[in-house]
Amino acid sequence: MRTIGVTERRARLGRQHFLIKPARSVEDVATGLIGLHSSDPVSVYLSVRSRIAGATQAPLEDALYERRTLVRMLGMRRTLFVTTPQLAAVIDAACTKVIAETWRKRITTMLEEQGVTTDGAAWLRAAERDTMAALHEHGELAGAQLTKLVPALGAKLHYGSGKWAADVGMTTRVLFQLSAEGAIVRGRPRGTWISGQYRWIPTDVWLGAPLPSIPTAEASATLLRAWLASFGPGSMADLRWWTGWTAKQTTAALEANDVEEVALEDGTAAFVLADDVAPVRSRAHWVAFLPGLDPTTMGWRDRDWYLGPHGRTLFDTNGNAGPTVWADGRIIGGWGQRADGTVVSRLLERVDAATKKKVDAERDRLTSWFDGVRVTPRFRTPLEKELASS
Repeated sequence: MRTIGVTERRARLGRQHFLIKPARSVEDVATGLIGLHSSDPVSVYLSVRSRIAGATQAPLEDALYERRTLVRMLGMRRTLFVTTPQLAAVIDAACTKVIAETWRKRITTMLEEQGVTTDGAAWLRAAERDTMAALHEHGELAGAQLTKLVPALGAKLHYGSGKWAADVGMTTRVLFQLSAEGAIVRGRPRGTWISGQYRWIPTDVWLGAPLPSIPTAEASATLLRAWLASFGPGSMADLRWWTGWTAKQTTAALEANDVEEVALEDGTAAFVLADDVAPVRSRAHWVAFLPGLDPTTMGWRDRDWYLGPHGRTLFDTNGNAGPTVWADGRIIGGWGQRADGTVVSRLLERVDAATKKKVDAERDRLTSWFDGVRVTPRFRTPLEKELASS
């Protein structure tokens, strides 16, 4: 069994994730990374910027809202991603459909238990039908606009207890359900490119057709193959964490592909595609300022080989990555923005003079790219908060 050590894994990461050689288009980036994390809308732009030379916000906005060659969708681990419509169909069948089934059962039960209705399933179907009718009639609408048009969305469910108690409107729940089932997608934001408040629109209207229906087993095999091509080698733990799958679904997807078992440097069993066994080497030296939730930072469950001892500094308590500074396949520090928009960074490891010079230059380029826009990451980490207040 061949061993793929840390040095090779870092070389593969740089090559496969467009950090050694830039990508040609935003679609290539989204395909190569199997989607860009979009829980924080700014992350998508910064992930693209790090992988396309000279990229501004314009190409991504054009792909999302004009050409619609990219789309936002709920995907792996109930996380929001920007990906291509082709991959969206695969992710929908392999991951999102199960999420939709689980949430439908949960919502219908809560509707009945909290006295909103005696038939939660029928109530939810009617609310979904009326919501879809409003969207087809009026076009892109924000949640608040839909609530005025669909009376049922004004109902509320009670969550939590004590100081954590809250009444949550059904608008959020119904829209989540419809998006998880692929019926609607997020359209244009209500504000600027840093806004996370989106308008909603039927999928067939936005993309010109519904997402294709793909058998779950076929979609799972396709998604796993794509992950191994971009992130391999990966262990069973990595695969299950990233997809959110059961062991049974993961094993079946592995068996449906032509894969090779390899050993990681610590002896852990992992997998690569059978045509990707040849050793990968790189003498390229590169630096990147990646955003919080970047697909590379969030690509594996076991991260010691690129994160080192910096997890508590660069991740929040829920496991969300903050802004990171990379060099040659490993994380060497983090970055943030001051109140005036200036990007500041701190190295957590010693680097040579040439690398330090590249870090300083990239930090200055990122300040210029923001052009005075100040953003706060959706999920704040200890180092980012410290740097932002410096």
